[in-house]
Amino acid sequence: MTSPQRPSKLKDLFTGVGYLFRGIGWTARHPGQWLFGLIPAVIVLVFYVAALGTLAFNLDGLAGWVTPFADDWAEGARTTVRVVAGLAIFGASVFVAILLFTALTLLVGDPFYSKIAERVEESQGGAPPEPDVPLLTSIGRAVKDSLLLGVIAVAFGLVFFVLGFLPVVGQTVVPVVAACVSGYFLAGELTANAMERRGLLRRDRFALLKRNRPLAVGFGAATFVTFLIPLGAVLAMPGAVAGATLMTRERLATGSQVKGGAVAPPGRH
Repeated sequence: MTSPQRPSKLKDLFTGVGYLFRGIGWTARHPGQWLFGLIPAVIVLVFYVAALGTLAFNLDGLAGWVTPFADDWAEGARTTVRVVAGLAIFGASVFVAILLFTALTLLVGDPFYSKIAERVEESQGGAPPEPDVPLLTSIGRAVKDSLLLGVIAVAFGLVFFVLGFLPVVGQTVVPVVAACVSGYFLAGELTANAMERRGLLRRDRFALLKRNRPLAVGFGAATFVTFLIPLGAVLAMPGAVAGATLMTRERLATGSQVKGGAVAPPGRH
């Protein structure tokens, strides 16, 4: 008897994109939940607008600071290299900012998004019981996960900043790769609530995401691009949480069990 054929990677990629739109559709049908989920995103946005605005205002000076070697170049060459440097700085900062925006918003708004995830589960047939974890343990775990993601985001941001200096490739291929990498980690953050309800912590989450990488990248990259739209990160955050919950429920955690700290796929426990 042959085992059922897995969906193609390309199909999984577009299925992941579809989960974001399904999540946004769910919040459109539940406007009260959407408004409820905007509260923490707006709080974090205020700080981000100030930070990115300050960065943009000082971008010329920063570009000059990281390219001292161009001080004695001809004006045209010096301007070109500093424009590229400015784009690289701002692009890397946006990459880091979006990842950290999601992490911080989920951290600040955990009670809000936990409730939205629960409502999504109930609308699909029932939510798993809330794990019996002390509040301080839960907060400490969330802070630790956010700090770890921050370190990873800064590391990748530096890599993409350097690669941004490559002619043509730095302005075409690198942003696409950055969106895919960012999307993968966004998927890990946004699925956290639904995964933890099923006893799957960070290591287990990313084990599942690794086995379903095209699905996770499709969902996360679509979310990343949506978050690039002005106010997109705020307006779409509740829908992204809803979509991640649907994806977890239907594709990622279905039939999986945690065994010895790792996720065992169906039929291997």
